[in-house]
Amino acid sequence: MTAPWEEWDHILKIDPDKELPDGVTYGDLCATGTDAIEVGGTMGITEANMEAVVDACSEHDVALYQEPSSPDVVIDNEALEGYLIPTVFNAGSPFWITGAHKEWVRIDDGLDWDRTTTEAYIVMNPDADVATYTEADCDLEADDVAAYAEVAERLFGQEIVYLEYSGMLGDPAIVEAASEATDEATLFYGGGIHDYDSAHAMAQYADVVVVGDLAHEGGVEAVRETVEAASDA
Repeated sequence: MTAPWEEWDHILKIDPDKELPDGVTYGDLCATGTDAIEVGGTMGITEANMEAVVDACSEHDVALYQEPSSPDVVIDNEALEGYLIPTVFNAGSPFWITGAHKEWVRIDDGLDWDRTTTEAYIVMNPDADVATYTEADCDLEADDVAAYAEVAERLFGQEIVYLEYSGMLGDPAIVEAASEATDEATLFYGGGIHDYDSAHAMAQYADVVVVGDLAHEGGVEAVRETVEAASDA
């Protein structure tokens, strides 16, 4: 059976700890044409703010996923189509490779395994919260990233490889290397997408571009431009 992300070009990631621009609603963002909404963030995440965003987005016709940063913020909401659980392959702390996941399976009533998929993160921006949080080794060349991507797909059977530059625009050559190293896994790219050109450049190599900060800083039209670019690439 084909996984839904195999058909996607664009994901809009909404951080429950961040405000939306004046006059922008979650409904406006859901109507940008994005293939999916991923609700998640690194800092300041609670069950309450997760629930609030999921409930607001659930009123609209767009695929809705939760990307929880820790076990204590996993929510059980029937509006969610699934859970995308990060595992950081270049984490310095093993807690973010398997340790957190050991705790996730202990949550009340357990994980809904039929709707749970891991994302093999490769974190590349040393200044990002996620890099600090996971103690990630971001000093990686293109061949290092390609090797991580191949390990994720071939040795660990990951369906999603997520190249995360969080807050900065990455090197297209590195994204290309990750793309060439994977055959069946879907390559997500996130970080620094701020307009049509940046989205189009990364979508040349990534299967799916992930836009996050732009939703909170740029507004609806800016997000819509990136949707168009990802589709055009």
